[in-house]
Amino acid sequence: MAKAKRSGLVLVAVLAALAALVWWLNVRGEAPIAAQRSGGAVDAAAIARGAYLARAGNCMGCHTARGGAEYAGGRGIETPFGVVYAPNLTPDPETGLGAWTEAEFWRALHHGRSRDGRLLYPAFPYPSYTKVTREDSAALHAFLQSLPPVHQPNRPHELRFPYNLQASLAVWRALFFRAQAFQPDPGQTAEWNRGSYLVQGLGHCVACHSSRNWLGATNGDDELGGGLIPMQHWYAPSLTAGHEAGVGDWSTEEIGALLATGFSPRGTAMGPMAEVVYRSTQYLSAQDVRAMAVYLKALPQASVEKELVEPAPADLMRLGAKVYEDRCAACHGDRGEGVAKAYPPLAGNGAATMESPNNLIKAVLHGGFPPATQGNPRPFGMPPFKQVLSDGEVAAVATYVRQSWGNQAAAVSALDVHRAR
Repeated sequence: MAKAKRSGLVLVAVLAALAALVWWLNVRGEAPIAAQRSGGAVDAAAIARGAYLARAGNCMGCHTARGGAEYAGGRGIETPFGVVYAPNLTPDPETGLGAWTEAEFWRALHHGRSRDGRLLYPAFPYPSYTKVTREDSAALHAFLQSLPPVHQPNRPHELRFPYNLQASLAVWRALFFRAQAFQPDPGQTAEWNRGSYLVQGLGHCVACHSSRNWLGATNGDDELGGGLIPMQHWYAPSLTAGHEAGVGDWSTEEIGALLATGFSPRGTAMGPMAEVVYRSTQYLSAQDVRAMAVYLKALPQASVEKELVEPAPADLMRLGAKVYEDRCAACHGDRGEGVAKAYPPLAGNGAATMESPNNLIKAVLHGGFPPATQGNPRPFGMPPFKQVLSDGEVAAVATYVRQSWGNQAAAVSALDVHRAR
């Protein structure tokens, strides 16, 4: 009996120590919020800069529901753990940020903690925003406080147990999050460092272009190494591998064109990336676009050994060739050569021959629609074939594209297509 009691006390002590450790890991580095009043006159230049930074961070993309008021929240972000609803960022004092001080807003960006002390879910990408400078945070706060207030109560998240518990989130943060400041590399140019700041911070590129573990944390050992976007089934290709989306052999002009217009001689933005270009990067200054291009071009490129690809069955290739002739050749050419400034070539197209066939399948099913931008206001699009092609036909034409005109990639199965639907 005494032994059992001692064991119980030891267990309680261990649990208390672990709880204390988790608490400390969640508050380390946080300074007390000084007493501060919200509101007051704000410099117009700060508001303008904040508007620009909100574009750079694509804040509207999540914090504006379809058909809703800008920045008023309500959009549901689907995750493997349930739905997280983006909150109201307008300065409404009851349902928005009207009562928030600049220091409280900074704490949300830098530490992932709300005004009332609650921990924020990382669907709000504070693991990236933690690198945003205090000056830029203040400008963002000034801009959001200048918006027309919209009274729209925030929807409660719909997360499954135990992911809906603050205690579970505290453990996640203790394992995977640490507040940090952006550290310029003294061995690089100011332009490279600016690009690094935008890509790592407000751009939060790692949120899509990185694999995630079973608890939803990004893989820190392979940042920007590519990953399947949860719930969307688009594959955000690796930015550190030339056979996917690494741009080490692109010119900075080609990279900049893709970011600014959604179209480049070397590639076209589609799917989630098209939305990023449409809502965000097309509005960046030429200097910032070039800085991002310089940084992305300089990323170390992983060397990948090309594996031998088993040829697809002849009947699958024949069906794929027939579908391609009927549905695709008129735009992409008989030999996948494409049309300059209109339809991308499929011969030698890394997006079509990546290990993951998801993006090619999604394009065939749902169509390919580059963003309409200032630099490319009337892009050529591709119609969806979801309603007219069976899973087997989509698999066949995708396989044909991946194994024709010198392309070498694994065949696509009807099951792959079914999963992507």
